[in-house]
Amino acid sequence: MTSIFRRVMGDDFDRLHPQLQRRFSVGLDSGEACVGRGVMERIWHGRAFVKPFLALGASRNILVPRTGRHVPFTIENVPYLDSYGRETVTFVRTFALPGGTRRFDATMIHSPERNCVLDYLGTHQHLASDLHPTARPDGSLLIRSGEHRFREGPVDVRVPGFLGGDAEVHESYDDAAGCFRIRVRVTNRRFGPLFGYDGSFTAEYTDIRSHGVRAGLRPVREEIRV
Repeated sequence: MTSIFRRVMGDDFDRLHPQLQRRFSVGLDSGEACVGRGVMERIWHGRAFVKPFLALGASRNILVPRTGRHVPFTIENVPYLDSYGRETVTFVRTFALPGGTRRFDATMIHSPERNCVLDYLGTHQHLASDLHPTARPDGSLLIRSGEHRFREGPVDVRVPGFLGGDAEVHESYDDAAGCFRIRVRVTNRRFGPLFGYDGSFTAEYTDIRSHGVRAGLRPVREEIRV
């Protein structure tokens, strides 16, 4: 069993910077979990009409409803088998914003059916997004989102492009500074920029066999539909 990102990227994975290869090899096969700690230099929003939608999503730990600068944060990447026996890796980001912390939760699996990394968002996995990762010539990682789907009970619908957000994640390793750098940008095809953040962090790796998955990290509800 190889990591979910290597399974999707194939030989392209080997073109990543070695530090990125290790970080995105986190999984049951590697036996490692990764916790990144750093600072978001900026968390930003688009125009004012975006805020109510971000606030609604925040009730299920989807996106971040507040802006800020120099915000301490952590990202926890921990692998486990979900209730359906699928290897899953958490991408849980916690932002120490003034007035209280905010979380942006995601859990990712490999989807052979969709030939992508499948990203379930939020505490109840109501939103699912196809992610397509590629290695850049400089060894950095670029992840672009594809189709989005909403699931609630019997409801299973594709989110139309004019309503959804196109996400682009760029992660690199800065050898001189000894840290990872990340830039996230979510845009709407009609309304333009919606949300994003830029920051840097360092990473620590732990043995999942001795540490396991801490309480509260896994989603409340798990979705079987891909």
